[in-house]
Amino acid sequence: MRKTQFIENLQEGDRLDDFFLVKTARMAETRAGKPYLILEVADRSGEIGGPIWDQAEEFQGLCQVGLFVHLSGQVQSYRDKLQLKIETVRGVDRQMVDHADFVLICEQDRAALAKDLQALVTSIKNPYLKKLLRVFVKNEPMWQRFQEAPAAKGIHHAYMGGLLEHSLSVARIADKLAAHYAGIDRSLLIAGALLHDVGKVEELAMDLALIDYTAQGRLKGHLVMGSEMVAMAARSIKDFPLELLTQLQHLILSHHGRQEFGSPTVPMTVEAFLLSFVDDLDAKMNLMEQLRKKMKEPGLQWTEYQRSLERYLYLDPVEAQVAEEAECADTALPPLRQPTLF
Repeated sequence: MRKTQFIENLQEGDRLDDFFLVKTARMAETRAGKPYLILEVADRSGEIGGPIWDQAEEFQGLCQVGLFVHLSGQVQSYRDKLQLKIETVRGVDRQMVDHADFVLICEQDRAALAKDLQALVTSIKNPYLKKLLRVFVKNEPMWQRFQEAPAAKGIHHAYMGGLLEHSLSVARIADKLAAHYAGIDRSLLIAGALLHDVGKVEELAMDLALIDYTAQGRLKGHLVMGSEMVAMAARSIKDFPLELLTQLQHLILSHHGRQEFGSPTVPMTVEAFLLSFVDDLDAKMNLMEQLRKKMKEPGLQWTEYQRSLERYLYLDPVEAQVAEEAECADTALPPLRQPTLF
């Protein structure tokens, strides 16, 4: 079956007649006590939702998370946000769908990212940390899982290859800061940057456009799991210094910055401070990049309220910046903005 309508291209007033992947579905009731179904669907380009007012209980069985459905209806605007006015729902056989239409994938070349990450590992001076990193990048299937895993359930780098892209980006920025500030242990900082989210290979499970927590991930969290994975790797290396392992585990356990944000401890070393700030920066920049890529109109404009940032954002499409830089390069003029770090 060929999919022709992708969520990123939907506009107000469009007739909807295509199949989608069910992301969430829950029953609710109107004030009058009438049941209705709140449905959210996804494809490789994004997600969109809307209520099913009629036959909600009948359609509930078809609208289970992870199933494919064929929807008919209309795209409308509600509170300045697109949503679906769903009229009919039909079940779709999973085997009849091209799964490539529903896989969220990193836009960068993952093979190139993996090669760059391995080159960064090679540049590590500390022999123990280099050996420890190689436990992860040389060990199959761990290395394959690391390259495929998302970096989050939502908000930032929530797609296949997101963990690889995010970890390398954080490490690249950390490398620049290690050269900028005096007295930074570059090997420790880079190792922490590359491994700070390694626990997410166990914390998150991805099925097409659906990302959710594993049971182990919910019960322990990726900071604790990552610290444990690093300790296990260190045990396989003869005479691995306990102090060095403790420092590296501290980077992993404290990188969320504050205990109310999920860190068992707060950053207490210069490397831990740097990693915490860079991780937060890269996550926020990716969030904004994803928002900018979805913008269809040129020029600066206000986004919807971003709950994770507790503010509106005033952004312009990322394509406009790319075109502006290309024009500057063609005319041999100095660029109007600094080159991207990513």
